[in-house]
Amino acid sequence: MRAVVIDAVGAQPEVREVAEPTAPAYGVVVTVRATGMCRSDWHAWAGHDDIDFPHVPGHELAGVIAQVGPGVTRWRIGDRVTVPFVCGCGRCEWCRTGQAQVCPRQEQPGFTHWGSFAESVALHAADTNLVGIPEQVDFATAASLGCRFATAYRALVGRARVADGEWVTVVGSGGVGLSTVMIARTLGARVVAVDRNPEALAAASSLGAEHTLVADGTDIPAAVAELTGGGSHVAVDAVGSEQTCADSILSLRRRGRHVQVGLLPPVDGHPRVPMARAIAWELDLLGSHGMAAADYPGMMRLIEQGLLQPQRLIERTIGLEEAASMLPVFDRATIAGMTMVDPAR
Repeated sequence: MRAVVIDAVGAQPEVREVAEPTAPAYGVVVTVRATGMCRSDWHAWAGHDDIDFPHVPGHELAGVIAQVGPGVTRWRIGDRVTVPFVCGCGRCEWCRTGQAQVCPRQEQPGFTHWGSFAESVALHAADTNLVGIPEQVDFATAASLGCRFATAYRALVGRARVADGEWVTVVGSGGVGLSTVMIARTLGARVVAVDRNPEALAAASSLGAEHTLVADGTDIPAAVAELTGGGSHVAVDAVGSEQTCADSILSLRRRGRHVQVGLLPPVDGHPRVPMARAIAWELDLLGSHGMAAADYPGMMRLIEQGLLQPQRLIERTIGLEEAASMLPVFDRATIAGMTMVDPAR
């Protein structure tokens, strides 16, 4: 099969022929119909994750089951499926209670094993991790859920527990950030979107952001405090840097809730976090690491009802060759929305 292959940290990805995967016990092989390109894929390429080389990236995917391994009971060849980017083992106490996103033996396609920038991908513990795709949801829309949209949904619903009428500041208006804007508005929140890219902020406005702020040296926390009458109830760092994390936390009002979604690679050690403010104002600092398959039904119902429209976040679709070229510079991309990859192009 054709796949995007990385031979070493920072090496130029190449599209080449590799061996097709075989379904593991309790797992499946999926023919990839759509897969998203995410900043997390860039982190893996840049060496911020412990992965083995050569490596095939890609962790947001949807497709059709092509092989079923021994022990799988819920799925058949031909089923249309997607999967969270964190796949639980299916056996531990966290998986048994529907919290596979924190499974200590988790698998992550595109990180712990070869991923979905390929024509096929192997997935583990299928009965725990796979999610069926309703007929009215296309593959690109389903693939867009696996990391950014589902992570944003759980950050707001499962972690911050956003309430109607609350202010939500979203720092970063890429795929995660725009997903957060859309979901926050569906929940009845009032949104302030922050980004350095005016096109991304225009997209955030079209999705319902009440205010937008350009991160061009502006004192973001002061601006948010003025717009919201004292700060947001909830703030989400959808980028992952020392500056964006601090802006998010300092944008909160007293007793506010910060959710860290963007990955924070170490810079001179671990990034500094304004803990003095967190203590003095009794802020809640919450991590959010994807969303387990067990939590998908509520989100999927809102999509089927048209209340959530993740397809609006897809900016463009490219093939494997263009994905290989784009990956090394994806941290500097100015695309206002999601990039999807179609391995058949």
